[in-house]
Amino acid sequence: MAKVMTKEEKFLQMTETPVQKLIPQLAVPTIISMLVTSIYNMADTFFVSQIGTSASGAVGVMFSAMAMIQAIGFTLGMGSGNNISRALGNREEERASLFAATAFFTAGIIGILIAVFGVMFSEPLVFFLGATPTIAPFAQDYARYILIAAPFMLTSFVMNNLLRFQGNAIFAMVGITTGGILNLILDPILIFGFDMGISGAAIATMVSQMISFLILLYQSNSHEDCIKIQISKFRPTLQIYGQILHTGLPSFCRQGLASVAAVVLNVTAGPYGDAAIAAMSIVTRFMMFINSSLIGFGQGFQPVCGFNFGARRYDRVLEAFWFCVKVAVAMLTIFGIVAFALSRPIITAFRREDLEVIAIGTLALRLQLLTMPFQAWVIMVNMLTQSIGYGFRAALVAMGRQGLFLIPALLILPRITGILGLQMAQPIADMMTFVLSTVIVMGILKELQALRDTAAVQGGESS
Repeated sequence: MAKVMTKEEKFLQMTETPVQKLIPQLAVPTIISMLVTSIYNMADTFFVSQIGTSASGAVGVMFSAMAMIQAIGFTLGMGSGNNISRALGNREEERASLFAATAFFTAGIIGILIAVFGVMFSEPLVFFLGATPTIAPFAQDYARYILIAAPFMLTSFVMNNLLRFQGNAIFAMVGITTGGILNLILDPILIFGFDMGISGAAIATMVSQMISFLILLYQSNSHEDCIKIQISKFRPTLQIYGQILHTGLPSFCRQGLASVAAVVLNVTAGPYGDAAIAAMSIVTRFMMFINSSLIGFGQGFQPVCGFNFGARRYDRVLEAFWFCVKVAVAMLTIFGIVAFALSRPIITAFRREDLEVIAIGTLALRLQLLTMPFQAWVIMVNMLTQSIGYGFRAALVAMGRQGLFLIPALLILPRITGILGLQMAQPIADMMTFVLSTVIVMGILKELQALRDTAAVQGGESS
């Protein structure tokens, strides 16, 4: 059980503990949460893939809708969370409470609207998302329950981020991992044991999201060192929404464009058959699994970055960034090498009977794995710029990988090189985003160094 700290103890922990010790301490719970989430996402794909190639493609089609739900949740959660960590670093607890309540209740309202209208228009929705006539029936069955769970998903994404940005990632981990493990257990029972097919996978996800929601709500409101979520603090004002969106915009750009890119991917893969859609869906889920460990590690960096930026400890912000870059590049390089060697067996595990899925997926996976070290740099740059409130520049980096470069690559390359262009689009987008992020972060690092030097001079004068 995690030791409950007073708010003063939490402030001292975040601003005084050596970053090489503090970041791993905060990152372990988020790494576990991200890995469990990715594992149960892969489990959905794995178990559904045993039903057939069209069913596997249906999960890929609905991934874009789930990515949009996640985009909205992360926009509100990370936008409010960044403001909360800086407010707590500046000892403004009342302000932090306003951000927490506004983000939570707004997410709930949006989730209800998505559930109602999504279920009403599920048939045109799945075709819009790129379903073929053979995939559409499976996609509709899957979509029905996923959309019903939208309010619970959105509010859970918000609470997960609120807890993380307060330095209470272990509380968030309990809710996320419990739901994830429950999903892993329910998937085979409902899909095969109760012969519910793809609907069973969706129901398993819906139930697990509801359980995670209840646990996260309890964690948020039952600990002294957590900002409480209270309806009395709900302030839907333009000023608060403006501040949330300013720092949450990079998340929306990243996740929202990931949703758009997933639709474009499905549409451009469609002419090559259900096997192409299924193969790219499997690759996407596996790459999410590999990146999840790094994103979890980076999420341990974000509250440290936000707290110390708010407390004007720019020296610690820079130290934490370079420490995380070194760890991130090493981590993804190792993962990439291992996964490259095992690419074919990985894809085969999902669709053993379909040689076309295996061939398409293996090459696509290997091409994406080649850019892993560059992806590590991009992710850490994005987290730095977002955590210190540099919303526009963070949005540019976030837009690069899934929007500025990937969508055009998907629309252009397959017309030139056929299915190879489909497989090459993501790694090409990754390399171009690496260049963009490097140009952007160089200016930010110079600004932080200037702020650090000024703070050091002022500290010397005051002493």
